[in-house]
Parts: sequence; C-alpha cells; structure tokens
Amino acid sequence: MVRIRIKKGLGHKHFHVTIFGSSRIKRNDKYYKEVYKLAKMIGEKGIDVVTGGGPGIMEAANTGHEAGAKQNGSHSIGLGIVLPHEQDFNKGVGLYSKFDKFSSRLDNFMLLSNAVVIAPGGIGTMLEFFYTWQLVQVKHICDIPIILLGDTWKDLVRWLEREPLKRGFFDKKEMSLIFHAKNAEEAMNIINESNEAFKKGGKNFCLNYKKYRLDGI
Repeated sequence: MVRIRIKKGLGHKHFHVTIFGSSRIKRNDKYYKEVYKLAKMIGEKGIDVVTGGGPGIMEAANTGHEAGAKQNGSHSIGLGIVLPHEQDFNKGVGLYSKFDKFSSRLDNFMLLSNAVVIAPGGIGTMLEFFYTWQLVQVKHICDIPIILLGDTWKDLVRWLEREPLKRGFFDKKEMSLIFHAKNAEEAMNIINESNEAFKKGGKNFCLNYKKYRLDGI
C-alpha cells in the first residue's frame, strides 16, 4: 500500500473508528485475529479505521481493514509517534501523520474518532481508554461509543461498578458511556448503529472535528 501524509481537514464526511490496543500482541494471538476480523468488517462497510500505525493490535486493525476495504474509498489511518527506537508504520497504513508528543497525538485521535474500540493492552491502552471516557464525560468530545473488546476487560468493568460507581465517584449515566463487546460481531453491531446515526445527521448529531478543534490534522 502506498502511504500518503494526512492533510489538514481529512475526511470529516467519513465515519472513523479508532482502535487502541497493545503493540506487543503477536499475530497468532486470539485478540490479534479478533481485531483483524473486526477491522475487515469495518473496511467492508466503507468505514475508516484509525490506529497508532505500529505493530500488534494496530497492525491487525490496519491490515484487516485493508483486506476488507478493497477499492471502496475508505481510509486506513496511522497516527505515529516519534520514539528513541524508531517504529515504522505497519504495512496496512494508507494515510499517516507522525507526532513528537503523545499528548498531541492523542488529541488528534480524539478529533477523528466517531467510535472507539479498546482492545487488550497495557498502560498506553488504558490511558487512551480513560482519556476518551473523561472527554466524553465532560462533553469535550461527542457522545461516542467506547467499546471494550474481549474478556480481558471484564474484571475492570466489575471493579468500576463495585468501587468508584458504588462510592458515587461517577454515576450510572457516566458508566453507560462504555460498552463491553465479547467479540468482533458484537462490537460491529454497536459501530453499525452509530454509523447509521452519523449518516442521518440532524441537529442533535455531533462531530468531533467541529467540537474538538485543533491545529493538527
């Protein structure tokens, strides 16, 4: 795939699904295969996918999308980061941009996202999850679905309900902003529903590229 640097104002008419997850997950891992399957379905629907552009889950998402999209005009996007040990974009990335700071990179994820999928991952993935959730909570970005994919998140969801929710640190409405999907099919059902709302538009529909203005992409 030929990579093209992203230009400012990229495809605000496109529905974008951001997929976060570990760079350390290998190709034979069940979650790599599940994310590949999900991204392929996303590509088949003509929906854009956005990742960090690196290996692991990011590679699964970009290459899966490439396999599904064919020539339907949807984008496989990588938002990379400059690291001491240079990390190249994976082979499925079509459009790309690179950032010097994690904070500006994460802000640009938020600008593009119409739905977010959180696949299994470590510290970076959990940061991305909680950052997205907080911005939706305080209305800095739109009320987009935040989808926790796979069984690895079950205990975290239970803890959120048992501890901070029970103690009143946030309420049930805020808890309802996150979804748990057991597999790619369940995640895709949520994405399809949100995409239908996106296509219908209307006065109540919110776009992050308008709400969360930046000088980046």
